[in-house]
Amino acid sequence: MSLTSLLEETRNLLKNNYLADDRPWVIAFSGGKDSTLVLQLVYEMLLELADQAVKPVHIVCSDTRVEPPNIAEYIHSSLRQIEEHAKKCRFPLFVHIVQPTPDESFWFNVIGKGYPTPTSTFRWCTTKMKIKPSRRVIDQIVKEYGGVIILIGVRSAESSNRAKTIKAREYNSRGMHSHEDIPDALIMSPIAQWDTDSVWHYLFTNNPAPWGTDHKFMLNLYRQANGGECPVALDLNTQSCGNSRFGCWICTVVDEDRSMRGFIDSGATELTPLYNFRNRLKQEIRPNSAMRMNQRRDGSPAPGGKGPFTPEARQMILKELLHLEVETQQALIDDDEMIHIQRQWSQDFDTRGTLVLAMAQKYGRNIKKLKVSLMSVRPENEKKDEILLELAAEHEINEQWIDELMNLVVRKYPPSNLTSNKKALLRDVQMVIEHAVTADRVAEENDF
Repeated sequence: MSLTSLLEETRNLLKNNYLADDRPWVIAFSGGKDSTLVLQLVYEMLLELADQAVKPVHIVCSDTRVEPPNIAEYIHSSLRQIEEHAKKCRFPLFVHIVQPTPDESFWFNVIGKGYPTPTSTFRWCTTKMKIKPSRRVIDQIVKEYGGVIILIGVRSAESSNRAKTIKAREYNSRGMHSHEDIPDALIMSPIAQWDTDSVWHYLFTNNPAPWGTDHKFMLNLYRQANGGECPVALDLNTQSCGNSRFGCWICTVVDEDRSMRGFIDSGATELTPLYNFRNRLKQEIRPNSAMRMNQRRDGSPAPGGKGPFTPEARQMILKELLHLEVETQQALIDDDEMIHIQRQWSQDFDTRGTLVLAMAQKYGRNIKKLKVSLMSVRPENEKKDEILLELAAEHEINEQWIDELMNLVVRKYPPSNLTSNKKALLRDVQMVIEHAVTADRVAEENDF
């Protein structure tokens, strides 16, 4: 089919469906060429409809918190331009940049809980970091309007598997199919029959975009990364970041991150430290059994060192990540993620609840919320602490262990909250004693 025929067919499909009912539209936007084409065709339709353009159009874009800095900057800049231009045109167009919550984030799960980094067979990141955040927005729109139509930029020409999937679906008379997981949601794929050359040809014969973005910058990104894009994931059947190019800078699903390597080879040498850290995490830390626990988080055995990262490994990863922030002058982990990491560590092994704050301060991070949280649980009567420390010195007991035990019985498990936490208290006391015994043995062996 010629580009002229493709364009006419696609424009008719969009216009007829837009005017057919009151269900709002959601455009799954990733910043790549295919989702950009869908957005541009919809935007041009809104301009053409003018006063008839009254039905809401929502743009949903995933920010996983670990996007490559150059990609994140481009996408956020484009979305700002879109939002500003739409306001001037008085379009009912709304931009949603969705993020995982702190407890869904990559660093909380890896550093906080010790989750092994994702692989092609253990792809926990897609659900936590992309599907859930996108679904929250879409579910809210469905709740408000009773239904929704989601526009995605999938194409049959992308791969033989994609072509088979598109062909196998059952479509209604308007060329849409039901979403497998979202009730009252229909999926429209307006550029399913477009080939890659047609996509690029249209974008560059209609450049810049109506909202002002120059597509040449996007083309340059593709040239550097050797093509592809990371789509907004709404279900596990959506192509993952690991098989496409504009993925997370820390993505460990792929063996070799060719896009980051491509950016670096094209002159973006500032990404080299990120690339090296990603490789170390995948190739050295994850497969090292000494970095992994022998039991899972639920307490069941995990033979062969395939459990979560050990407390020591988690501390090491955070330390290296904070050092990387200083080296690259890039914000790589948010304060709220670090606060959640500290809470998790306090449950798992850090009975004093101060390790994250100490690391953050060492690398110049000032987490005020964490400081306030720690100060709010400090004991009021410090004289008792002083007496206990004096007794510890008199009986040659390491004051660190006294301090940790006091932290448990006074701050973490006060008498008013002890009834339902006796088992947890005993577990944590045992942990402190085991740490004390281990430290004492190591000191004797090393004669210090």
